[in-house]
Amino acid sequence: MKVRVDPSKAVALETTVVAHGLPDPVGIETALEMERIVREEGAAPATIGILSGEIIVGMNEEELRKLVDEGSVKVGVREIPYALAKKLNADTTVSATMRLAKLAGIRVFVTGGIGGVHRGEYDVSQDLVELSRNRMIVVSAGAKSILDLRTTVEALETLGVIVVGYRTDEFPAFYSRSSGVRLNMRVDSVEEIVEVYRWTEKLGIEGAILVANPISEEDEIPAEEMEGWIEEAEREAKERGIEGKEVTPFLLSRISELSEGRTLNANVSLLKNNARLGARIALALGERG
Repeated sequence: MKVRVDPSKAVALETTVVAHGLPDPVGIETALEMERIVREEGAAPATIGILSGEIIVGMNEEELRKLVDEGSVKVGVREIPYALAKKLNADTTVSATMRLAKLAGIRVFVTGGIGGVHRGEYDVSQDLVELSRNRMIVVSAGAKSILDLRTTVEALETLGVIVVGYRTDEFPAFYSRSSGVRLNMRVDSVEEIVEVYRWTEKLGIEGAILVANPISEEDEIPAEEMEGWIEEAEREAKERGIEGKEVTPFLLSRISELSEGRTLNANVSLLKNNARLGARIALALGERG
């Protein structure tokens, strides 16, 4: 593993958003902008990926471009050993980024939205399991709105994952600030988040703290608008026989088309918003030692 950052003040960033989550060149542009925001706040960005079977924590722009131009496989935790053994290029999902960040000693990870429980069938993301295994602070805009959010939150509770709403009493629905799913834990400052983390250390709690950070009001798309696009995209995915890890990127891409780009803009906005909060948390955590 090649680690190019000081883990004490680092913010881990995933690479699936570059290679699969957002279209080229939006993916790389957004990743670089997230890194800029993290630096602006005084923390250190650590974009994580795999090139030719080598784990890199702190990828540069040239390496990110290789993931796109040369092609890469999308890996969760269970696929990491395969990618390393076969010396593949690989972009890391939420679960894989968490695991590799933890190995590198990084305590803060920023993503857009976590995976979760899909609607209507038994399809549960590895993200939930890794959130229960890795003590770190994960900042996201809730979970992707294409999921069953109520069941996802219930699964997180069952797995013992601490979910706190950042200045909200609801679990955000990615593009939308409101999901109708209430949270029983709320924090209103970075200092409170750090204090919760410190108590997980003292108590030996191994799971993550999931900080649910809603998209900004000016960039959100109301949930009722989203639902029609989601239903149409899901119908098309079934008709085309799209399954497994390809479902989420297809749905997000198709919803972007149906919304005439509004969801893409919202996605980019919430990623930047999360990067800023994550950087402030990492800085505060580093100051506490």
